Amino acid sequence: MMFRPQTADRRPQKETSIASRALLVLVLVYLTLVLVLPLVTIFSQAFGNGVGAVWKAIADPDAIAALRLTVVAASWAVVLNTLFGLAIAWLVTRFEFSGRQLLITILDVPLMISPVISGMLFILLFGSRGVFAPLATKLGLQIIFATPGIVLVTTFVTLPYVARELIAFMQTEGSESEQAAVSLGARGWTTFRRITLPSIRWSLLYGIVLCAARAVGEFGAVSVVSGHIRGLTNTATLHIEVLYDEYQTQQAFAVAALLTLIALFAVVAKRFLASRDFERAAAGPQTADRGPQSHPPGSHLRSPVRGLRSGREVAP
Repeated sequence: MMFRPQTADRRPQKETSIASRALLVLVLVYLTLVLVLPLVTIFSQAFGNGVGAVWKAIADPDAIAALRLTVVAASWAVVLNTLFGLAIAWLVTRFEFSGRQLLITILDVPLMISPVISGMLFILLFGSRGVFAPLATKLGLQIIFATPGIVLVTTFVTLPYVARELIAFMQTEGSESEQAAVSLGARGWTTFRRITLPSIRWSLLYGIVLCAARAVGEFGAVSVVSGHIRGLTNTATLHIEVLYDEYQTQQAFAVAALLTLIALFAVVAKRFLASRDFERAAAGPQTADRGPQSHPPGSHLRSPVRGLRSGREVAP
């Protein structure tokens, strides 16, 4: 008597395949409705009257002033949040102190508060009846309804992006490399420049891209503190609102298309930086495994710490 070998039941696999295809279709339909169609609408409306009409809308003096103010606010936000992110990431990942977890949690406050509420907070602080109004008046500073207020709220709403990226990376990377450099005689700045900065550069750029993209597209907080002074305190997003309210639809979509292109560029840059970080992690066991036992202290310091000798430091 011959027995046929038992074969695995393929029905669960078929059911899984059907379920995955159904989910894929659902995801594609959802993305088409909430992402693809709005993008197509923006560009179709913007270029409906030709490229010349788009250029004319962007070259309008009010549009140029709004774009210039957007660049100024986003640039200040990126610079300030990059410096802050580096400082707080170094603090919470390299030192132990009471309140450390609370400090990390506070970083998420700008993400949890509505941008409109964020703008109102700065009105209460620096407005005509604000807490710091007497000091601002004494110094002759106009903060609310002026560029400084726009810079402040933009910096506030984008505060967590660089810091969060750096903290997450530096916590998993560990500090063995820096400890080895210090044991070889490196000082703080040399250690940061030769060891820490090369290690975190892709995460740092990743956070900067996110911060810049968020700053360029900010609307709610800026709307509260700007005063909507056309040509002076209107950012690009506020200028789009003004154009749309005045039924200048094509001009509004033209400026919106420009901001959309900036956002798409940020997505591509974000993807590129993520891939570079992945390549770095896959380059060797000392970087792929970021646990504390992934490599002996100082095992990958030969290249970044050239010139360091035990007990002394060679001038950088």
